[in-house]
Amino acid sequence: METIIIIVFVLGYLGIAFEHSVKVDKLIPALVMMAVLWAIIGVAHMPVFEVNTELRELEPTHIDEILLHHLGKTAEIIVFLLGAMTIVEIIDYFDGFSTIKSFIKTKKKRTLLWIFSILAFVLSAIIDNLTATIVLITILQKLVNDKELRLWFAGIIIIAANAGGAWSPIGDVTTTMLWIANKVSAPSLIEHVLVPSILCFAVPTFVASRMKIFAGNVEVDENAEDGPASKYGSTMFYLGLAGIVSVPVFKMITHLPPYVGMMLALAVVATFAEFYSNTKISISHVDGESEAASHHSPVHRALSKIELPSILFFLGILLAVAALESLGMLFEFAGVLDASMPKMGTETVGEHVSDLTVMLLGAGSAVIDNVPLVAASIGMFSVPIDDPVWHFIAFSAGTGGSMLIIGSAAGVVAMGMEKINFMWYLKKISWLAFLGFLSGSIGFMLIRNLILN
Repeated sequence: METIIIIVFVLGYLGIAFEHSVKVDKLIPALVMMAVLWAIIGVAHMPVFEVNTELRELEPTHIDEILLHHLGKTAEIIVFLLGAMTIVEIIDYFDGFSTIKSFIKTKKKRTLLWIFSILAFVLSAIIDNLTATIVLITILQKLVNDKELRLWFAGIIIIAANAGGAWSPIGDVTTTMLWIANKVSAPSLIEHVLVPSILCFAVPTFVASRMKIFAGNVEVDENAEDGPASKYGSTMFYLGLAGIVSVPVFKMITHLPPYVGMMLALAVVATFAEFYSNTKISISHVDGESEAASHHSPVHRALSKIELPSILFFLGILLAVAALESLGMLFEFAGVLDASMPKMGTETVGEHVSDLTVMLLGAGSAVIDNVPLVAASIGMFSVPIDDPVWHFIAFSAGTGGSMLIIGSAAGVVAMGMEKINFMWYLKKISWLAFLGFLSGSIGFMLIRNLILN
């Protein structure tokens, strides 16, 4: 039965990895894989276990209990993401992101490159790397008319956005997963990963800024509007960012799960949104009047624009990986994998986990979606919270995807918005992304060894 389980998982994984080739949305193989795996476990009455991270052993349990346990952990991530996505859409409803454009006055290409790179790095740590990429490329399209130059800007934005998401617990789905799973704490994650992440985006940006294509000035449309269309745009922009940033602080003060703080932040932002839009707050459509009110409500508008396919994908892939974890297969595979890996220098990221293992995980995230890779690593490695292994996984999985255009959500969305060719990115940008990944990895190992010693 374990062979069948592995075959189903591999087929599902291939369906996810090659979604662009087979023209099937990745949520479909993720959901099918999840349902089939748990069905096999249930029908075959296979024994399931819960990983005890303190004792580093497997404890027998019942399928209903373990499935409910994993569903609860998955729901925490999904509810958190729903809140963050809704806040971002509310900001966009008021055209709040145009506030950023009003700060960009320079015409020098190199200066503009650093501005966009730094903005991508900072914004992705707050509103996640996917949204930051969408916002900045939208602004870029209004500022730069040269298509070839815009592609180079987009490539650096992808690298910087992924680097920015790696050091923040709310900057990337993978770091959010590690944070909610109590593998990392926000202060410790920032302490260990911030400098490597800065190296990861600053080194490629510096190298790119020395290239001939970024010499001279860019033509800026003087007639373009600088500020947001809505008079409340700037207010909602700052309010929304403050709400999202307050979530880690809320968790540290109350010790409650992050999704509780995100729901509070959403409630505050939604209240101001409804007030500014002068519409009635309508929770359900009882009559025609309430339906009309909800149609113009920024909150309902924001909820209608959320990418539910992404949410369902997270549900499918996380519960599919949970099936392998519950069978103890990931726990056993981790030991075999690490035992076969050569150690490097002062050797380990965390106990029994080599640097090379984690770096290969980062490189793998450029080919395979980093969400299932990190979900698998959570079940594979039984090291305690804030062990350096989790910080290195957060960095590697978050930044490794930049090496291919299809290796991250930021890359995929940029590919769609700017029609970036896969081979163009591979030839022009991939080596810069690898340079940043390598620089950040070396920086992480040096800082880690310095702290541990």
